[in-house]
Amino acid sequence: MKDFNDSNFLLRTKTAEHLYHDHASKLPIIDYHCHLVPQMVADDHKFSSITELWLGGDHYKWRAMRSNGVAEKYCTGKDTTDWEKFEKWAETVPYTFRNPLYHWTHLELRTAFGINKLLKPETAHEIFEECNDRLQNDPSFTARGLMRKYNVETVCTTDDPVDDLRFHKQTRESGFEVKMLPAWRPDKAMAVENPKTFRTYIERLSEVSGTSISSFNDVLDALRKRHDFFAENGCRLSDHGIEEFYAADYTDSEINSIFDKVYSGNNLSYDEILKFKSCMLMRFAEMDAESGWTQQFHYGAIRDNNTRMFNLLGPDTGFDSIGQFNTAKAMSKFFNRLDIEGKLTKTIIYNLNPADNEMVATMLGNFQDGTVPGKIQWGSGWWFLDQKRGMENQMNTLSLLGLLSRFVGMLTDSRSFLSYPRHEYFRRTLCNLIGNDIENGEIPASEIAQAEKMVEDISYFNAKNYFGF
Repeated sequence: MKDFNDSNFLLRTKTAEHLYHDHASKLPIIDYHCHLVPQMVADDHKFSSITELWLGGDHYKWRAMRSNGVAEKYCTGKDTTDWEKFEKWAETVPYTFRNPLYHWTHLELRTAFGINKLLKPETAHEIFEECNDRLQNDPSFTARGLMRKYNVETVCTTDDPVDDLRFHKQTRESGFEVKMLPAWRPDKAMAVENPKTFRTYIERLSEVSGTSISSFNDVLDALRKRHDFFAENGCRLSDHGIEEFYAADYTDSEINSIFDKVYSGNNLSYDEILKFKSCMLMRFAEMDAESGWTQQFHYGAIRDNNTRMFNLLGPDTGFDSIGQFNTAKAMSKFFNRLDIEGKLTKTIIYNLNPADNEMVATMLGNFQDGTVPGKIQWGSGWWFLDQKRGMENQMNTLSLLGLLSRFVGMLTDSRSFLSYPRHEYFRRTLCNLIGNDIENGEIPASEIAQAEKMVEDISYFNAKNYFGF
C-alpha cells in the first residue's frame, strides 16, 4: 500500500519517479494564465491568516462546503471569524475523498508550510495556528515570497482594456525578479446584452483612451490605443471568456447600425447580438495577429446559474457549470476566416465540456501551418477539468490526435498564491503517463532521453519558447 502524499505521490513506476524527480520537479513555473490581483504582488501583500490566503475568493472550496451542508455565512459571510470559516472547511475536507480538493489541500499544506498532517476536525486548530504563525512571523510568507518559494518565473494576469496597469509597472520598477505581465481580456467590450452596462463601459473606454466615441469605428480606435498600451507594458497574450465561438455573417453597415442601436440604450435581438460578437471577436483576433500576440479562448461555461445568489454575492462565487454548445462549425468558420486573411496568430483553445475533447483535438490540425511548432494549441484541462482524470483525458486525446510533445502545459487559472502546486500535480500526472508507457513497452526504453526532453519541454520549455517571454 502506497503512502498518501509522499515524495512519489501519483507516481506508480520507477520510470515515472525518475522523470519527475530528475527532470520535471525542479523546473521553474510559467503561469501564463491566472487571476492574481496585481496590487497584491505590487504591495507584496501580507496575509492576515490562512483563511484569507486559502478561502478568500476560492469558489472551489465554497462549492464543496455548500454541498456539505455548510451555511453561506461560513463561506462568504462578513460576520464570521477566520477561525469559524477555517473550522467549517476542515470539517468538510474528510468528505472530499476522490475530489481534487483533497489532493490540492494537502499538497499546499506540505509544499508551502511543511505540514504533513491530514486536515480534519481533530487537527484543524493546530494547523490553523501553525499556518498563521508562519504567515505572521516568517517574512517569506508574503505574496512575493510565495511566488519565490514555488520557483515562479513568469505570471500573466487577466486585465481589462480599461485597466491602467499601474501595479504591473510598480512591480516591474521595484526590481522583483518574477515577471508579472498583463493579459488582455476584452469581454466587456462585446457584452451588448445589457445596453446600460455596455454604454457605461464604452464611456469608460473613451475616457482612458482619450478617444471621443460616437460610432463603432471610434470604439475600434479606442481599443487599438489600449491594445498598443498593453503591448508597451509587456502584454503578449489575450484571453476571451466566451460561451461559444461566434462566426455569424455580417456587413460593416449592419455593425454600425447595431452599435448605434445599443449605444442609444435599445435592446438588441439575438441575431444582432450574435453579429456584433462575431465582428468583435474577429477585430480582436486581427489586433492580436498584428501585434504578434497569442490569443486564448476559454469557452463552454454557463455562468451565474443561481440568480438569487448572484444578486447576493455577484459573479465568480461558485454558481457556474459546464455548458453544452454545438460550436464546432462556428469555431472552424472563425479560424478559417482568419487563416484566409493571413491573420491567424498563435492560438490556445480551452474547452470546459469534456465531450468536446476529440473535436478540439482534431480542430487544431486544420490550422497548423508549419511556421511554429504547435501554433494552434489545446489548453490544459480547465476549471472543472483541471483534476487528475481531466488532465489525463486531455493529454491522452492530444497524444492520439496531435502532438503531446509540443504541448505548452499547465497554468493555475487561479486567484490564490497557494495554487502553484497545481503545476506539480500536473507534472506528476504527466510523468506517470509517460513512465507507464515506457515500462509497458509502448515507448521504447532506449529512447528515454527523448522522453526526458518531452517531460521538460511540456513542463517548462515549450511555454517559454512559444510565448517568447
